[in-house]
Amino acid sequence: VRLVESGGGSVQTGGSLRLSCVGSGFTFKSNCMGWFRQAPGKKREGVASWDEHGLTAYADSVRGRFTISKDTSADTLYLQMNSLQPEDTATYYCATTRTRCEIDEYRWFTNWGQGTQVTVAS
Repeated sequence: VRLVESGGGSVQTGGSLRLSCVGSGFTFKSNCMGWFRQAPGKKREGVASWDEHGLTAYADSVRGRFTISKDTSADTLYLQMNSLQPEDTATYYCATTRTRCEIDEYRWFTNWGQGTQVTVAS
């Protein structure tokens, strides 16, 4: 299993970014996919997920600003992030699991990408 994120960068408050995650080595459409983030000194937190049935879930802190989507034909997961705030600054990780698709507990996710940095300047 391999996951490769891209699309991070630096933006001003209120700006937008789109993260991508290309998966390989597993059946992309059958797995739960999730986005997580971790800021320095903080616990890794779930941002959004897309389960094997196409149902999505979001953290309260990003609902209405972030959108998770998936292109199964390209084995790619996306995270569109709008109205970015300084508190969104973190390293963002793509992850997958075939167990429980719950972003409240990152330990359910078994495979992880290397992460991509998002920095939002105030």
